[in-house]
Amino acid sequence: MKIQMYRCQKDLGIVYRTREEIQEVRSKSDPITLLKDRMVNNNLASIEELKEIDVAVRKEIEEAAQFATTDPEPPLEELGNHIYFNEPPFEVRGPNQWIRYKSVS
Repeated sequence: MKIQMYRCQKDLGIVYRTREEIQEVRSKSDPITLLKDRMVNNNLASIEELKEIDVAVRKEIEEAAQFATTDPEPPLEELGNHIYFNEPPFEVRGPNQWIRYKSVS
């Protein structure tokens, strides 16, 4: 049995294809790139507008990632809060089987 069979799906493309082949396929079948090309070709948006959208999206993603990595973890008492939207409160077992926390929706 070859070692490549144990590799994850992501790695398989690099083993059997060159980077140029991968980039060529992505340029022809990437849905975001295809949509951008269609929008520009049909005068629905300009390249500058799409670049502005891309910058805004990247900024929002960066801010969300920064918040996710720097925000302190909630205390254990709040661990079961806001799990479901518009659901009645329920109890969640804590780290000890005798401790139960009530959820907040």
